[in-house]
Amino acid sequence: MRRLQAQCPWKREQTHRSLARYLLEETYETLEAIDEGDLEHLREELGDLLLQVYFHAVLAEQEGAFTIDDVAREVTAKMVRRNPHVFGDAPMPPDAASVDALWQSIKVQDKPRRSPTDGLPPALPALLYAAKAVERGVAAPEEPRDLGERLLALVAEGVAEGVDPEQALRDAVRRHG
Repeated sequence: MRRLQAQCPWKREQTHRSLARYLLEETYETLEAIDEGDLEHLREELGDLLLQVYFHAVLAEQEGAFTIDDVAREVTAKMVRRNPHVFGDAPMPPDAASVDALWQSIKVQDKPRRSPTDGLPPALPALLYAAKAVERGVAAPEEPRDLGERLLALVAEGVAEGVDPEQALRDAVRRHG
């Protein structure tokens, strides 16, 4: 990636901001491969997504901000910190829900929140944003008055049932599309 960025005129002109759209595009193409259950396509798209990570890391390295090794060290430290039942002496949680609860409690210690939506990227797709907010404690209205409140109530219903509303809707559209 360093060589490509140094020798290719197009790549030389790129910035984190100009590359953002490609990161998003590759993310959605990766999701499409997952939805299709096509592992060959998934392998390709994961490679494209990884390329975006490397490209951003090279740009950051040139700015003197961080390197790809810094990125790897940070994610490794986070995984160790947030999985004390695997890498530490914490007892093994009895099930996946307990592991998720442990993860979330450690995450809140890492990044305290002032509100349930604090730290949620506003650019998340609306359904995913709503689901994350509900998981963090946003309450659905008891008597929804408009479409947005009805949607929020449905999201809350899905979360309470352990259903990912984003994936449920995507699957429904595929079934009826």
